[in-house]
Amino acid sequence: MRTSGTGRRAGAFAGAVLAALLLALLPTVAQAQAQAQAQARASGPTVALSQTEGGKGGEITVSGAGWKPGALLMLLICGQGEPGKGVVGGTNSCANTEGRAATVDAKGAFSQKMPVAEPPKPCPCVVHVAGVTGQQDVVDVAFTVAGHPTAPLPEATGTGRLAVLAAVRLEGSSGVLVWFGAPARREVVFTVGNLGQTAVKDPVFQVGTSHGVFSPQYEERQWRGTIQPGKKAQIKLPVELSAGAHGDYEVSVKYAGKVLVDQPWGVGRPWGVTLFWLLLAVVVPAALFRIGMAVVDRVRPGGAAGARSGHRGLRRTLVRTPLVRTPEPRPAPERDEATATTVLPWFTPDSAPSAPSEISPTTKGHQ
Repeated sequence: MRTSGTGRRAGAFAGAVLAALLLALLPTVAQAQAQAQAQARASGPTVALSQTEGGKGGEITVSGAGWKPGALLMLLICGQGEPGKGVVGGTNSCANTEGRAATVDAKGAFSQKMPVAEPPKPCPCVVHVAGVTGQQDVVDVAFTVAGHPTAPLPEATGTGRLAVLAAVRLEGSSGVLVWFGAPARREVVFTVGNLGQTAVKDPVFQVGTSHGVFSPQYEERQWRGTIQPGKKAQIKLPVELSAGAHGDYEVSVKYAGKVLVDQPWGVGRPWGVTLFWLLLAVVVPAALFRIGMAVVDRVRPGGAAGARSGHRGLRRTLVRTPLVRTPEPRPAPERDEATATTVLPWFTPDSAPSAPSEISPTTKGHQ
């Protein structure tokens, strides 16, 4: 019994030690994976093919690492392409109907099978992997389509051949005035490479914006500088919307009649303008009501104007008219009812005339 108990204790102790070791090693493994992913992203996205040659109707597996997690990628087989220099003619040189889409996993990797198709342009051919959302890098890997025609790349013209090599982005931010309807401004930034054999000096690009089903309205923007053959340069072009514009827009950049850039641009609604109209809808009716009431108060008879004028006239009368004091009544003198005689007010008792006799002779002359 003691031996079995000792064995169980030893086994429990060993299990605890093993669990502690695993817990100690887990952060180290996680850190190593994180560092590996960070290094892969720092070195840039990569693409690998299960085979470098295939015929029409076959199938290949395209895998990659170092991409942004969650990004949506587009996989195409294109003609007239060269790794590091892009595809001449853009997606018009690719087998678009046979293309495939892939989503990058949480570790920055992807793996997708796609059929081998013949592109509309002759080889040299490449497998073109481009980011659609999230990370918009472009990687081209050489691929040979068996039985497909091969031709040298088109010769360079006097204007050179520019192709987008890196991700496109919009730089800048909206100020407070944009919240009140001011025009939104950005800079479209992208990297181009000169695939031709002649230098491109001071190229003129066409920048346009479109909203919904409307076509872009292009304006010319000149970039100052020279791009030598086989070299690349970062291009920054200003783009501006009209006042009060909001919603989902598309920024397009053309060069030599070809679209190089299509970048979405979401513009927020200018809520400051909405707030202004709401305040205006409240303040204006209140002001009109106050004005109307003041007019009615002045026009109606006996209104405030008449009352004010009446008060002013009464105040002037009170100021100009002297105050007349009423004398106090004097007490009547005491009299004896027995001897009292009626005396007129303009005669005194001594000067009152005597009463005439009852018979008075009448003198009519001598008889």
